[in-house]
Amino acid sequence: MAKVNLTLVTEFLLIAFTEHPERGLPLFHLFLFIYLFTLLGNSGMIILIRMDRQLHTPMYFLLSHLSFMDICYSSVTVPQTMAVLLEHGAAIAYGRCEAQFFLFTFFGSIDCYLLALMAYDRYVAVCQPLLYATIMTQKALLSFVAGAYVAGLLSALVRTISAFSLSFCGNNEIDFIFCDLPPLLKLTCEESYTQELVIIVFAIFVIPACMVVIVVSYLFIIVAILRIPSAGSRAKTFSTCASHLTAVLLFFGTLIFMYLRDNSGQASEKDRVVSVFYTTVIPMLNPLIYSLRNKEVKEALKKVLNRVKTS
Repeated sequence: MAKVNLTLVTEFLLIAFTEHPERGLPLFHLFLFIYLFTLLGNSGMIILIRMDRQLHTPMYFLLSHLSFMDICYSSVTVPQTMAVLLEHGAAIAYGRCEAQFFLFTFFGSIDCYLLALMAYDRYVAVCQPLLYATIMTQKALLSFVAGAYVAGLLSALVRTISAFSLSFCGNNEIDFIFCDLPPLLKLTCEESYTQELVIIVFAIFVIPACMVVIVVSYLFIIVAILRIPSAGSRAKTFSTCASHLTAVLLFFGTLIFMYLRDNSGQASEKDRVVSVFYTTVIPMLNPLIYSLRNKEVKEALKKVLNRVKTS
């Protein structure tokens, strides 16, 4: 077969949501509002946890790290999306695309591990309350969180090296809001079977592995709650898990749609909407979920507001 000369890609062009230029400015303002709310909400959650002694518990220690990850996770993609909307398409250099891909995978993986750790924390609190202080020590917490960061780093390195070992040539348009693996694989000019396997391996070792921990933890929690004789006590015990369970369903539901299915074919409008949800909307919703559905957080917030009023 004759070889075809194709120009190697040195930059990519993000073109998601540019088919309707008149929507660019309204969407830009919407994304800007969501991003600012995400920064304020998650920063406020971190500050609140640090200021209130009642929130100096393992659950809120993990939540503070989740809030920090949400800030980082959102910051990797949302400013780039706003540039695409404002300019009706934006060029992104090859190296910058690679860096964005790495950081997105890094922060996203840590988010998954932290949600799994929070499920384990709820399991110990509900099913082994007498051993809670012994199991969830400060040393254990630091080890858990350090392990999540290291695992996230390894996932990001393997996935990034694998993806960007491919050659991209010819078409450089990415019909997506950021540099992610499924749309990048559509632009490669060589066999990408190995890289597609990486998607599966990444999915197996991050998403389902974390989901197994979460599902098993909540199965034990449900059994323990059903054994409580008082209906009021059952409701009170379950309420301590409701916020985390809501966050888990939202986050993993969208990730499953994006990564545990066939990624062949062109990116659809549905793909782009789902990607916006898990990269932009969920980081904004998490502070609301934990503040509106959590009595301890609401009480801590009232204390801080009262201090501000009296000062």
